[in-house]
Amino acid sequence: MMKFMFMLLFIIPLCFLQNMFWLVYLFLMLMMFMFMNLSINIMNFCNLSYMLGCDMISYGLIILSIWISALMIMSSQSLLKMKFYLNFFLFNIIMLMLMLFLTFSVMNMFMFYLFFEGSLIPTLLLIMGWGYQPERIQAGMYLLFYTLFASLPLLLGIFYIYINNYSMMMYFFKFNSYECIYLYVAMILAFLVKMPMYFLHLWLPKAHVEAPISGSMILAAVMLKLGGYGLLRVMMILQKIGLKMNYIMVVISLIGGLYISLKCFCQIDMKSLIAYSSVAHMGMVIGGIMTMNYWGYLGSYIMMIGHGLCSSGMFCLSNINYERLGSRSLFINKGLMNFMPSMSMWWFLLLSSNMAAPPSLNLMGEISLINSMMSWSWITMFMLMGLSFFSAGYSLYLYSYTQHGGYSLGLYSFFSGVSREYLTLMLHWLPLNLLVLKIDYVMIWF
Repeated sequence: MMKFMFMLLFIIPLCFLQNMFWLVYLFLMLMMFMFMNLSINIMNFCNLSYMLGCDMISYGLIILSIWISALMIMSSQSLLKMKFYLNFFLFNIIMLMLMLFLTFSVMNMFMFYLFFEGSLIPTLLLIMGWGYQPERIQAGMYLLFYTLFASLPLLLGIFYIYINNYSMMMYFFKFNSYECIYLYVAMILAFLVKMPMYFLHLWLPKAHVEAPISGSMILAAVMLKLGGYGLLRVMMILQKIGLKMNYIMVVISLIGGLYISLKCFCQIDMKSLIAYSSVAHMGMVIGGIMTMNYWGYLGSYIMMIGHGLCSSGMFCLSNINYERLGSRSLFINKGLMNFMPSMSMWWFLLLSSNMAAPPSLNLMGEISLINSMMSWSWITMFMLMGLSFFSAGYSLYLYSYTQHGGYSLGLYSFFSGVSREYLTLMLHWLPLNLLVLKIDYVMIWF
């Protein structure tokens, strides 16, 4: 694992040379394929080096991080055209990638906390430095203070575990189980804010709408998954208290997800709609993890990977429209089928994956999550029915609103799309729909 960390460190000088934009992208892709060829032990941590290690959860999420980081560079070509602080932008992405890589691969809980918080800084710089409107400062503050406020209890919780266990290694978590309500709240609050759970989600739509395309992609694809990853790790030691308290989280997540799905129908900004749909999907993931059963863990993991690829692809699409029309408003983005018929196909493919149509990973994840929550309590059926139905609803709403109807007279760029954009979208969609063929690896692991 250490070799990948050094590879990232050695990419940093490249960021400051002239005309290295695509070389950094190619190095990330190379790293991705090298990482894919690691041999993974399905049961335990493997590839150990110093404090780094990798098991099945880390493996999937690290691959997702590298993949999305490369695609972020690919979709930010407008910065290359304008030469807008390009070197610093690449440096920022590599630092973010480094933080994410370390967050997912460290086995010490305190180091995890450190990098979990550290990944906030490059994201904040992305939003504040390359965002669009002046409100990005407020969005950045929201992101920072929500996360920091919720993270202090986590730090205290980690110290408490260390005092009791004399170890902070995640591997040893399975030998302990605590029954302290304060510890329970302290350990999961930071992750629920990061996910984000309903009631703690106010930073997310703001951050998404103000972020540049690369910021939105990494936020949707990987930053939300940090919360899910943390929950998957810490629920091991919270089993006893979890059996008593988790029902509160499941109820809030499901009812909140249902409400947010309805809220998606009120959105007039494309990015805002996609951001709110993320909150609804993550509500299901939290519900699945909190049931603490086999299907729940399995479904939440698959859903996190699937949602990461799908959501990131949809943000790419909204940005492609934004670059053509200069607006993300649904009132202006109309009748795009007349101008970009082939782009309509990508809208259709990614939105169909978003509503969990086969053969996407989202479908597999949603089936597992429904299995998990229905076996936990049949009452969840009503919320899950609503969630699935409305997720199809707002996806169709977004598709029909943008692609059909009379087009705006304000259109000022009439070409259908460049090969770079189609390639970016294909690299989101292919893994999302082909990984289903290898779903048995995840099943065996869980």
